[in-house]
Amino acid sequence: MTKGLRRGFGGLSMVRAIAAPAMFLALAAGSLALPATAGPKAVIELFTSQGCSSCPPADRLAGTLAQDADLVVLSLPVDYWDYLGWKDTLARPEFTDRQKAYSRVLGNTGVYTPQVIVNGREHVIGSDAQGISIAVKRQMNRYDGLPVPVSLASNGNKLTVVVGSEGTDGADLIAGGSATLWLVTFEPAREVPIGRGENSGRTITYTNVVRTIQPIGMWDGGHKTIELPRDEILKKGAGMACAVLLQRDLDGRPGPILGAAKM
Repeated sequence: MTKGLRRGFGGLSMVRAIAAPAMFLALAAGSLALPATAGPKAVIELFTSQGCSSCPPADRLAGTLAQDADLVVLSLPVDYWDYLGWKDTLARPEFTDRQKAYSRVLGNTGVYTPQVIVNGREHVIGSDAQGISIAVKRQMNRYDGLPVPVSLASNGNKLTVVVGSEGTDGADLIAGGSATLWLVTFEPAREVPIGRGENSGRTITYTNVVRTIQPIGMWDGGHKTIELPRDEILKKGAGMACAVLLQRDLDGRPGPILGAAKM
């Protein structure tokens, strides 16, 4: 479903997804035929809504893509379809703000669901498996995917984030600007029965549902280590997981994602 000028756009993605079942299996098997590099190759942010009839195919695809170790897949439920009769139980206004900021950065005419943002650089219909695969490959060809090595490790009650590598200088990647390290907490899976609205009567499973996005530091292009209290960060619920995104700042808006790690 599309907000504003492109409402109903999501239906096209369902046709493409149905037409390319083999792509689902290829992505799940990690067979993107990309160069072998350490760490994830792409961050897939899915903007979705429980009140959007076009979103369930994208939500299912997110579950498939999340099995691929080369991808960091995150679901960010938005709230602007709540008026259709069902208030999204997982939505956060800050996720809507993030999607709108991407729209301005990428020059889109509006926001829509389901929408995927790949590496903070381009958008694809959220249920278009082939389109997402092509976008990931394009990111690898043009920008080496996620060029900055990032690691996230847990040791006792300590989370350790390491960005960059010793003796390297990545200042050119931020071109005199800045980049922020974001810590993302998420639920690996959440099943939601929907009582009203366009998906009334359906029970949908959401994958890697983001609960918080918080800055934990800045990056200037060099080697950086940050230690965080694990229990404090993950205290919001049993079974919570986390990821780290290194993302350029564009006048206060989200820019290209330069590195990522998940735990």
